[in-house]
Amino acid sequence: MAGVETRIVAEDEGDIRLDRWFRRHFPDLGHGQLAKLLRTGQVRVDGKRAETGTRLQPGQSLRIPPLPVRPAGSGTMEEGGRPAAPRPPRALSAADLAFAEGMVLYRDPAILVLNKPYGLPVQGGPGITRHLDGLLDALRFEAPDRPRLVHRLDRDTTGILVLARSAATASALAAAFRTRAVEKIYWAVVVGRPLPPEGRIDAALAKLPGPRGERVALVDRGAEDSARAITDYATLDHAGRRASWLELRPHTGRTHQLRVHCLALGTPILGDGKYGGAAAHMEGFSNQLHLHARAIVLPHPSGGMLEAAVPAPEHMAETFRQLGFQAPATPPPRRTGARNR
Repeated sequence: MAGVETRIVAEDEGDIRLDRWFRRHFPDLGHGQLAKLLRTGQVRVDGKRAETGTRLQPGQSLRIPPLPVRPAGSGTMEEGGRPAAPRPPRALSAADLAFAEGMVLYRDPAILVLNKPYGLPVQGGPGITRHLDGLLDALRFEAPDRPRLVHRLDRDTTGILVLARSAATASALAAAFRTRAVEKIYWAVVVGRPLPPEGRIDAALAKLPGPRGERVALVDRGAEDSARAITDYATLDHAGRRASWLELRPHTGRTHQLRVHCLALGTPILGDGKYGGAAAHMEGFSNQLHLHARAIVLPHPSGGMLEAAVPAPEHMAETFRQLGFQAPATPPPRRTGARNR
C-alpha cells in the first residue's frame, strides 16, 4: 500500500456524491470500508470531514488514505503534504508504449494533449483490459510522476483530452474547468435536422435507474439529484432532413450531456444506441458513436492560452464523405499570449 494520496475532482465530476466518486475510482472498496474511513476522518474533502452523500465540486481536493486494493493513480502525498517517493513506472509492453505515445498531440513541461481514439475507456472497470489510466506510465517522459486526468471522455467519444504533468498543474487546470475558463468544441453527426438550426439547450439532467443500468435523462430543474446542463449548438451542414453536422459547445460538463441534449433536439447522435435506440442508426453508415472532441482552448498554467484541435476519426470522416460534408483543415496546436476572453 502506498502513502496518503491527494486527488483533484475532475471538471465533469461536479455534483457527484462522494460514495459514487469512490465507486468510480476504487470499485474494489466496499461501502462499509468507505463509511469507516469517513467516520474516522481518514478521507477528507478540502481538509474537512465528509459523509458518503457529500456533493463534490470540480477542483476540490480529496485526501485518500492507504487502501487495501486500488488502481494505479497519480503521485502520492505523505502526511503533512510532503511529496512521497515517486511510484516506479508500471511495466508496459512495447505495443502499449507505442500506442500511448501515438496519442500525444502536444507536450510541454506542464501539459500533455492527447487524441483519444474510439473505444478506449479513460478508466478501468469490469471486463476492461486496456484503458488510459493503465497507460499513463508510458506518458511520463522525463517527469517523475504519472500525468493526471483532469477531465474525461466517454469510451466511444474521440478527440482532445488534456493531462496535467504535476499536482500543481492539475489544480490549476481543475480551477480553469470549474470557472468555465476552458472552451470546448465538439463535432457530432446527428440523425435528422434540428429546428431551429442553432441555439442553446438549458435543461437539467439526472442519473436515473433503468432496466439496463443507470442512464442520464432530462428532469425538471430542482428535481432530486439534478444538475443544470447548458449546451450551445450550431448546424455546420446538413443533408436535407436526413442528417446534420453539429458544432456543440458545452458550458457545463455533465455525464452524457451532449448525447442527451442532442436527443432532446429530436436529433440523436448517429450510432448512439444507448440514448437514441433504432432512431440513432442509418442504413449504410457506421454504427460507431459520431461524437468528437474537436478542439479546446484553455489558460496555460505558465501564462497565455493553449489551443489544440484534432481531425475527425476515420469513421466520422467516412460519414462526412458519404454525406458530402467538407471539414476544414486542422491547425497545429499553438500557445498564444494572454488575451481577453
